[in-house]
Amino acid sequence: MTWHKPLTTFLVLLWLTCTNFPALAQAVTIKRLDGSSISSIEIETRVARMMASSCVTGLGIAILNDNKIVYTKSFGLRDKDRQLPLTEDTVMYGASFTKAVFATLVAQLVVEGVLDLDVPIQRYLPKPLPDYDNYRDLADDLRYQTITLRMLLNHTAGFANFRWLNASKKLEIKFTPGSRYAYSGEGINLAQFVIETTTGKRAGDLIQERIFNPAGMHNTSLQWQDRFNDNLAVGHDKDEKSLGHTKRKKVNAAGSMDTTLNDYAHFIQGVMQANIISKEAKAIMLAPQIAINTPTQFPTLSTASSDDNKQIQLSYGLGWGIFHTPHGKAYFKEGHDDGWENHSVVFDEQKIAVVIMSNSANGDHIFKDLLALLIQDVYTPWKWEGYVPLQCSNVVVGSLGLGW
Repeated sequence: MTWHKPLTTFLVLLWLTCTNFPALAQAVTIKRLDGSSISSIEIETRVARMMASSCVTGLGIAILNDNKIVYTKSFGLRDKDRQLPLTEDTVMYGASFTKAVFATLVAQLVVEGVLDLDVPIQRYLPKPLPDYDNYRDLADDLRYQTITLRMLLNHTAGFANFRWLNASKKLEIKFTPGSRYAYSGEGINLAQFVIETTTGKRAGDLIQERIFNPAGMHNTSLQWQDRFNDNLAVGHDKDEKSLGHTKRKKVNAAGSMDTTLNDYAHFIQGVMQANIISKEAKAIMLAPQIAINTPTQFPTLSTASSDDNKQIQLSYGLGWGIFHTPHGKAYFKEGHDDGWENHSVVFDEQKIAVVIMSNSANGDHIFKDLLALLIQDVYTPWKWEGYVPLQCSNVVVGSLGLGW
């Protein structure tokens, strides 16, 4: 075969480009809400700058277009002390991402007729709720008899986020069940107890069978697995000091899940495509249940009121937050703990979604700008979420040449 010089030169240049700059050869174009697009190259350049500006140790991003995962990328370190890189398959703490998974299970069981959202949970229990050790604190408050699964899943049952946050350190009903929103892990855990009592099966087993296995989430569990040690992230505080990784051996529907960026992106994809949940169950789960008018999500029992999010009709469904935009309804779920910051948001009509996972206490300081950069999401209620942009005290922004 005879090679022509121009063709040979082109092929050599192409080979050099793919060999020395693999990111260029694998560039992906991302579709955004406003009809614009952004390349993966620009994303990676700007995300690296954002992370440096805010001292974010590790960060994972997944983007979905047309209801499919089109981009996953991890940045930074899973363990700064050991200088180990974060990957898309590194096991991270999902925190309250767990609640969205659990809500998906509940919606399945409701459609199947196993559960009724509006039947008082007491009817599902063989003895009064206060007769169970974990709920004895409610013996003198008969309002427990009016609590339903709907209230537990939409955070209107009247509980603090966790009982240890109360001055008494006891479980208390703080307001009339069903009357207003107050985010509560206690409520989700009570729903878990009711479902396990009703079905005779453990929530972790049900979720593994009905959600994790069908979605191909092979590195996800609500209970610690020793095999996770092989590629495990640790959390980092605001000074990027290691906080370790708590190995939770008890299934807790409010937040015991370990997962990976790839796995959780597949969960979101399964919800978007309605292939791990029926369309009927999805509609029930994501229907607005209670309007939210608090200026911030935390502290959960605050009675302060604000119209800041009236325009986006901020509300809660079953296990997910909901808001409205010019691009249609969006649903979201976050996950936070010391050293861990996670966020996911789905725009169903546009078939666009983002998953963000960080093993850094500083991670949420860049979430507002990240959402705008990645998909032009300028609607997420970042003030309500507490996603306040913040730079490291030891970083001179001008030296990074930031342009946003």
